[in-house]
Amino acid sequence: MGYPKLELTDRVAVVLGGTSGIGRAIALGFAEAGAHVVPVSRRAELVEETAREIESKGRKTLAIRGDVDDRASLETVCEKVLAEFGQVDILVNSAGRVKRTPTLEVTEAEWNSILNTNLTGTLRACQIFGEQMIKRGYGRIVNIASIASLISLYEVAAYCASKAAVANLTRSLGTEWCRYGVNVNAIAPGVFPTPLNAALLDGTARGREYTMRIPVGRFGKVEELVGAAIFLASESASYITGEVIVVDGGLLASGVNS
Repeated sequence: MGYPKLELTDRVAVVLGGTSGIGRAIALGFAEAGAHVVPVSRRAELVEETAREIESKGRKTLAIRGDVDDRASLETVCEKVLAEFGQVDILVNSAGRVKRTPTLEVTEAEWNSILNTNLTGTLRACQIFGEQMIKRGYGRIVNIASIASLISLYEVAAYCASKAAVANLTRSLGTEWCRYGVNVNAIAPGVFPTPLNAALLDGTARGREYTMRIPVGRFGKVEELVGAAIFLASESASYITGEVIVVDGGLLASGVNS
């Protein structure tokens, strides 16, 4: 028997939050794996820059702004991608936000803002793009969860709550939609410095503690998440749905490291 290939040739992928950090690395990695990729974020200049990089790899793209906090903007993105390519095979939900605040000081506005982007934004995107996938009978959705989906992190309660919910949303959709040919999985990154979390890690006691607790002995590089994303988006993962794959240098597996 033949085995499915670990590649994305001529698949059409939309990467929300695809112009910086983890999302950008995945968008470019998908292009190298053969996919046509549409990177989406709120900043037009970053969208255009990332789209040019995708084109430089010989793949097709669109430069479209979008905001996961705004359902209408995601609907517009979906309409434009369908008009150009006729289908959406892969969706990556990588848009997110985090803010460190002692929990007694977290306002409802801050709480709601973080959950609206990280959790409800993921749901919006899954509903909008998932509907098209279900109609077509094929799709791969990769959500970006976090080690905070599985353990607590100090003074980021809203972020932890949102990412725990993303993990369970992934399980729910993965088991609900697989009968329609749509597999939904997630990646839970460990400590990967990005513009989103740099202030929490660079030269801080928190950053030093993480380094001490990671068996590999260093932070991750966003490029090291690309392989997991390509795998989950490919036919090689056709029998995987509702799963959360941890990529963390051994952090969650570790006890005493010396």
